[in-house]
Amino acid sequence: MPVENTGRIPVIVIAGPTASGKTALSIDLAQKLNGEIVSADSMQIYKYMNIGTAKPDLNERAGIPHHMMDIIEPWEEYSVAQYTQTARQVMKEIAGRGHTPIVVGGTGLYISGLVENIVYEDTEVDPALHAELERYAQAQGAEALHKRLQACDPKAAEEIHANNVKRVLRALEMRLTTGLTLEERNLRSKSGPREFDYTVYAIDMDRAILYDRIDRRVGMMAEAGLVEEVRRVDAMGMSRTARQGIGYKEILAHFTGKMSLEEALDQIRQGSRNYAKRQLTWFRRPDWVSWKSADEIRKIYHV
Repeated sequence: MPVENTGRIPVIVIAGPTASGKTALSIDLAQKLNGEIVSADSMQIYKYMNIGTAKPDLNERAGIPHHMMDIIEPWEEYSVAQYTQTARQVMKEIAGRGHTPIVVGGTGLYISGLVENIVYEDTEVDPALHAELERYAQAQGAEALHKRLQACDPKAAEEIHANNVKRVLRALEMRLTTGLTLEERNLRSKSGPREFDYTVYAIDMDRAILYDRIDRRVGMMAEAGLVEEVRRVDAMGMSRTARQGIGYKEILAHFTGKMSLEEALDQIRQGSRNYAKRQLTWFRRPDWVSWKSADEIRKIYHV
């Protein structure tokens, strides 16, 4: 429900799993509330990666300004610290225009960083330590690296999937450099002034319907030219994070002959369903998330 007047900037957040209808709902809300959309999707930040990230095209955006999309090149990396800092500034600018900031996406780390008012420390890491952990990950694999994190910061290991090597490596670096766990660092970083009041919704949907939407979306991506998009972006150069994006890593594996195109598409479907499960788990943890159907959210704002 809308928040009381606290002097802070009111922000609506539409979260939830992939393919749950966040984009369509956010457009409806933005049209009704004179809003502008701030993406909270860690893959839609990349230029040229449109089909595989389900980025809304200009027609779908219906004239609504969208921010935090297409902000970096495919070969660049981008941290959650950079995201939260820039997104906060963007939301202040939107409010300054008399418009409503509407944060939309499924990247839990981005949304948690905003809502929990986390200010990430810009801690310098010893290059030798970084190189040692990278060598270890390459030699021993993602699971072994994750077990090292589990041994020294179990809560961080619980929150970060083993396949997310970049985040596992970063969490290990921070634990070894600062001597603090992820939880301890987060507690220290939430003490700053709060500039925003967030009303956070996650779209609730029957699991079978969600999985069917995911499967149909993958088919539509293939028809829209996903293979050609991956080939173009790969030729430009892709960061480790970009190459690990669902829809990209599978097609890249197809290019190397590791699987047929149909096998790659099946892997994308399965990977997307697994990702949706992780998103559901993530957004069910915090008490600041209100789970409602898209229709229920529309009724709250008389859309």
